[in-house]
Amino acid sequence: MSSFIRPDLLTFQAYSANPQEETPIRPLDQLDTNECPYDLPTAVKQQIAETYIKQIQTNRYPDGSHAALKSEIACYVNEAAGIDSIEAANISVGNGSDELIRSVLIATSLGRPSSILVASPTFSMYGILAKTLGVNTIEIPRRESDWSIDPDRANAAIAQAQRDGQPVRAIFVVHPNSPTSNALNADEIAWLETILDETLVVIDEAYYEFSRQTLVGQLRPNWVVTRTFSKALRLAAHRVGYAVAQPEVIAIFEKIRLPYNLPSTAQAAALTALSHRQTLLTVIDEIISERDRLASAFSPLMRLRQWPSDANFLYVRGADDSLNLAQLAADLRSRGTLIRHTGGGLRISIGTPAENARTLANFQALLSGS
Repeated sequence: MSSFIRPDLLTFQAYSANPQEETPIRPLDQLDTNECPYDLPTAVKQQIAETYIKQIQTNRYPDGSHAALKSEIACYVNEAAGIDSIEAANISVGNGSDELIRSVLIATSLGRPSSILVASPTFSMYGILAKTLGVNTIEIPRRESDWSIDPDRANAAIAQAQRDGQPVRAIFVVHPNSPTSNALNADEIAWLETILDETLVVIDEAYYEFSRQTLVGQLRPNWVVTRTFSKALRLAAHRVGYAVAQPEVIAIFEKIRLPYNLPSTAQAAALTALSHRQTLLTVIDEIISERDRLASAFSPLMRLRQWPSDANFLYVRGADDSLNLAQLAADLRSRGTLIRHTGGGLRISIGTPAENARTLANFQALLSGS
C-alpha cells in the first residue's frame, strides 16, 4: 500500500451493515438492523414523489440551511416531549446520525490530545468513527446484570485519561442502548448531570419513539441529543438524522457539516413523514406488543438468557458457554431469519407478526435440536 495512507488504517475493520453472504433460497426476514418493519404507506410515498416531480429542481442544490425541516423537527420534539423550549436554533440536521457523531468528534477531539468514552457493548460506530479520525476510544464494560453503566468505573476511567494526557472530550451513551436494549436509569442520568462542562455528553435517542423516554426536556449546556428518521419514521433509505442541543453547540456543528449535506429528496421525505407522523407512529403500539410477546415466548427456551427491552429489539445471550451464537445466527440465516450477532450476543429486531412467528419457530427448532 502507498506510503501516503495512514498506517493505522491498513488494519482498520470497517462497519459491516449487511454481511455479504450467499442469500438463502427462501426470502429473508430482515431483523438485523432495527428498522421499522413497515414501509411508508403508498399515499405518503406518492406525496414524496409528487414533491420531487413538481417542486424539486434537480439542477439546483438542496436548501443548505434546512430551515423548513429544522422548524418542523423542533415542533415534533416539543410536541413529543410536552415542552415548548426547542426552536430551530436548537437543531442540526445530518446525513444520518453518523454524520452528527462525526461532527461531535471533529468539534471536540480532532487536532488535540483527546479521548472519547463509551460503555460496551454499545453502538460500534462511535469507536469506528473515532478511529478514522485518529481519536482515542476508552471502553468500559457495562454491568451484565442490567447492562447499566457503573458511574464509579466511568469516573475512574475519565480521571485516568486526564492523567495520561488524553482527556475525555466526549461521552457517548445510547438511550436505550443498542444492542442491549436498556434505557438509561436514574443513577446513570444523575451521573451524566455531574459531567463537567469541558466534556460533551452525547445522548443517542435513535429508539426514542419505542422507549418513549427522552432527556430533551433536561437539556444541559454540555449535552446533545441525537435522533434519526431511520427507525420509527420509516426513512432508513433517506438517511436523515438530527441533533438537539443549545444554540451555541448547534452553531459549531453548523460550521463543521458539509454544505448541502442532505439531498432535496431526503428533506422532502422527512418533511412529508413529519406531516404524517400521527399515522406513521400508529404501528408503535403493535411493535411494542410484538416485542413483549416474543420476549415471553423466548423465556421457556432454557439455552437462552435475555434481558428486558425498552426498544424495538431484543438482546439475548447463551445461558452458558455451550451455545455457539455465531453458528446459531448462521443457522437462522439459512432458515430465512437474519439477525445481528454483536456485542457478545444476538440482537433481534421486532418485525411484523408473521416475521416474528417465523423467527420464533426457527429459534425453537434450532435450540431443540430439530
